[in-house]
Amino acid sequence: MTTQGLEAVFLETHNWGRTARFLQALGFELEISTGDGSGVFRNGEGPYLVTVEIPENREPRVQLALKVADENLFHTDPAVEVVTPFEDTHYGTREMTVRDPDGRLWSLQAPAKS
Repeated sequence: MTTQGLEAVFLETHNWGRTARFLQALGFELEISTGDGSGVFRNGEGPYLVTVEIPENREPRVQLALKVADENLFHTDPAVEVVTPFEDTHYGTREMTVRDPDGRLWSLQAPAKS
């Protein structure tokens, strides 16, 4: 089994409020706000856009997350470097991290185990 396309984009920001207003001006709707500088936006049926505020002394990063329907049926090709195997997240999914040939990290997300 392969991935099923883009599930989410994780976007770090130095100013969550300003970023939230920017995304809403582009047509994204706020679905979840944690009240502590992070939230989840969505535009229609597109991927989730997860934003989190970080300290000014850190460079903001972007990470892509691909959807995996069932981690038990997913097998990586030898061309894919696994950084971390599937593990539980605090937001209710299972996540694996892989590295692409240019060194970027990608997240693969599967449903939580029942």
